[in-house]
Amino acid sequence: VAAERHQGVAVAIAQGVGVRGLINVQYAMAGDILYVLEANPRASRTVPFVSKATAVPIAKAAARVMVGETIADLRAAGMLPSYGDGGTLPHGAAVSVKEAVLPFGRFHGVDTVLGPEMKSTGEVMGIDDTFGIAFAKSQEAAFSGGLPTSGTAFVSLAGRDKRAAIFPVKRLADLGFRILATSGTAAVLRRNGVPVEELRKQYEGRGPDGEPTTVDAIMAGDIQLIVNTPYGVGPRLDGYEIRTAAVIKGVPCITTVQGLAAAVQGIDSLQHDEPTVRSLQEHASALNALRAEQIARLEGRA
Repeated sequence: VAAERHQGVAVAIAQGVGVRGLINVQYAMAGDILYVLEANPRASRTVPFVSKATAVPIAKAAARVMVGETIADLRAAGMLPSYGDGGTLPHGAAVSVKEAVLPFGRFHGVDTVLGPEMKSTGEVMGIDDTFGIAFAKSQEAAFSGGLPTSGTAFVSLAGRDKRAAIFPVKRLADLGFRILATSGTAAVLRRNGVPVEELRKQYEGRGPDGEPTTVDAIMAGDIQLIVNTPYGVGPRLDGYEIRTAAVIKGVPCITTVQGLAAAVQGIDSLQHDEPTVRSLQEHASALNALRAEQIARLEGRA
C-alpha cells in the first residue's frame, strides 16, 4: 500500500510539472504522513540500480520518450516489458538490495546517525534469490568484513525501540551470538527470556573490579556487532561514544530496529544458505524468462 501511495504521488507530480522522461522524487515518512523532500526532473544514481534489478534499460527508454516515442512503441520494440511499469517483477524473481557507502571511516569523530541529508559517497548492490543473502551481499560490499556470523553482539536501545527489538535480538541469541547490553536494555531482554550479560555504560566508568565499559569492550575487539538506537545526537550522549568507537574499530553498527531485523535475516541466511553467484547478464536472462512464462500463463487464461 505504501509503495502504491508513493508511486501515485510521483505520477501526480510528474503530470503536474509536465515531465517527459525521468523524474527523481525523494520522500520522507513521519508516522503516516508522507513528505516530498525533492522532485527533480532528471535521472539519478538509482536509475542504473533499478535497470540492473529489473533488466529494463530505463535511461535508454526515457531518452526515447523524451524525443517523442510512446510507451506502446517501446513495448513493441521489446525495450519495455509487455505488461506492468517495468518495476513489476514476476513471481520467483531475484531480490535486489541497494546499500549506501558512507565515508565515516575517513572522518573519525563524526556521528554515524543518519538524517534526511545526503551523506553517502557511493552505492553498492546485492542480488540473490532471498532477501537475507541479498542484504548480506550488500553489507559485504559496503563495509569491510560485512555481517558477522558468530561472536558477541552489544545492544543498547532507546526506550521507544526496546519492545520492537526483542524478537530480532532473541533470534541473534538463537543463532549462537553472546548478547551484551546496558542495564535498561538488559532488564527488558531478561524479562522476555533473552540470555544477556550486562555491560557498564561509558559515563559510569569502569567497575570496582575493573569491569569494562561499552567503549572499552569495543576498543578491545570483544564485540563483533553493535546495535545502538540513538536517544538523540551530539557528543554529550553515551551513544555517540559507542558509535564513534565502532567506526574506529570497523565494527558493524546498526542504528534502527528495521536495520537490526534486516541484519538478523542476513546473518541467519549466511549461516544456513549458500549464496549464488551470477553475472548481470545471467540475472537479466533469468528474469526475462520468468516474464515470458508469466505472459504465457496469463494468455492461457484469457
